[in-house]
Amino acid sequence: MNITKCIDSAGQIRVALVEDGNLIPLQTTAELPTLSAILAAENPKAAAASLARDQSIAIDDSTQWLPPIDQQEVWAAGVTYKRSQTARMEESEAAASCYDRVYNADRPEIFFKATPSRVSGHQQPLRIRTDAKWNVPEPEITLVLSPALKIVGLTVGNDMSSRDIEGENPLYLPQAKCYDQCAGLGPWITLMDELPSADAITVDLKIVRDGAIVFDQATSAAEMARKFDDLVQWLGRDNTMADGAFLMTGTGIVPTSDFTLLPDDVVNITIGGVGTLSNRIVQGAGS
Repeated sequence: MNITKCIDSAGQIRVALVEDGNLIPLQTTAELPTLSAILAAENPKAAAASLARDQSIAIDDSTQWLPPIDQQEVWAAGVTYKRSQTARMEESEAAASCYDRVYNADRPEIFFKATPSRVSGHQQPLRIRTDAKWNVPEPEITLVLSPALKIVGLTVGNDMSSRDIEGENPLYLPQAKCYDQCAGLGPWITLMDELPSADAITVDLKIVRDGAIVFDQATSAAEMARKFDDLVQWLGRDNTMADGAFLMTGTGIVPTSDFTLLPDDVVNITIGGVGTLSNRIVQGAGS
């Protein structure tokens, strides 16, 4: 079951199912007034199925997607793939030993990524910083967590990163990661009773520039050095998520040092069994 948020023809924000190329707006109730309330239910799929449906809307170029988030926090894990460890060590000689140690340590790197206002949905713009010269997308399998930190589904995540800022000094990580339009989520949440095997959760990144694919690479959760449950357990230590959370689980795809995003690039991230998140890149005021 896929569930999302959108704006209907009357300009209203709606929670909707995605079925057979259509959006099906749901009639929320006092008991289930929001998407996050559905995700917090004991059985989110049953909760969504219990709501009455309005007339379906065909998905086309006019569809106004919203990120499938209410007030949840967005967190991220780093250096969970060997490729990420190697890339981080390459970008910063001073921090190389830190990234090497965290890859093998019991405690993972987990950091705060975004507030909901900094998140873009499908076909909404993502931003590269004006004070950075080396900007990359980071395609990530993203766990959707209930307030009890139960994994209730997956979505596609883009953990945008300014690698030159982070590489200059590891203490600059928050500035490299958290800014306006720094995170992509969507196009929907795929609700799951249990996650598929790691091999089945593939990740594909394609970057289009001037109509041509300039970057194309894939990996899968099978390449991860850490388990999803382990990352969630560390996130929840002495930490309360009253509204639930999204946890980006790290990237195994990192463009080489001669590649940086440019304005008007289109980043397409596909997670196997979930869907494709597409965002145009912008930079500067008024973009």
